[in-house]
Amino acid sequence: MPTLILKFKENELNNYRLEKGKSLTIGRLESNDIIIENLAVSGMHAKVDSLGDSFLLTDLKSKNGSFVNQQMITAHYLKGGDVITIGKHSLVFGYDENETPPDNDAVADDDMNQTMIMDTVQHKAMLAKAEEKKQTETSVLSFLTGGEGEVELSRKLMKIGKDPSCDVVVGGFMVGKTSATISKRPNGYYLSYVAGMSKPKVNDKVVKESVELKDFDIIEIGTGKMQFVQKG
Repeated sequence: MPTLILKFKENELNNYRLEKGKSLTIGRLESNDIIIENLAVSGMHAKVDSLGDSFLLTDLKSKNGSFVNQQMITAHYLKGGDVITIGKHSLVFGYDENETPPDNDAVADDDMNQTMIMDTVQHKAMLAKAEEKKQTETSVLSFLTGGEGEVELSRKLMKIGKDPSCDVVVGGFMVGKTSATISKRPNGYYLSYVAGMSKPKVNDKVVKESVELKDFDIIEIGTGKMQFVQKG
């Protein structure tokens, strides 16, 4: 199993083994699996989930953001050698020599709930670059399996199904030509079931009519598995 090596500057502080089927949370609170005692780190800052043979890093809307190889991320599949920056600490993701990487290579007191905003030249530059990119982004569906990349939810109604005319095309024998829609409403995004014997799922729960989507919800339709991420 791969490991995360926690470092401060060039000093190794600890290492953590990642296991299939389990998640690790990262943050300043003692309830986390990886505790980073630094005011630049949010109480619940990020998490790493095991998905199949891969490991997905997700930022939990932290104040200072999570970075992989100096790029701000919302969610990122980790590859050997990736350097995660959280606050002023880093976590190096790596596999053991005999491992084959996958194809995609508690309540705290008030003081603990206050996260210091970092004030470094490098961090400001990374945030400015990320903010500039964010201005042009909208909420997205990020493919985990059954597709590649991200699909922007740029229109008020997006169709998902096996028909080639759908905005998001997924496979599956019992999936409807238009299996589901995602509609943008004043109070958020909603996924609604349309047709097909195979109904969509959100966080492993079957959607029979309509459900409001939350940040980082996992959507399954046929062979497609996607994560809903609010970016803008």
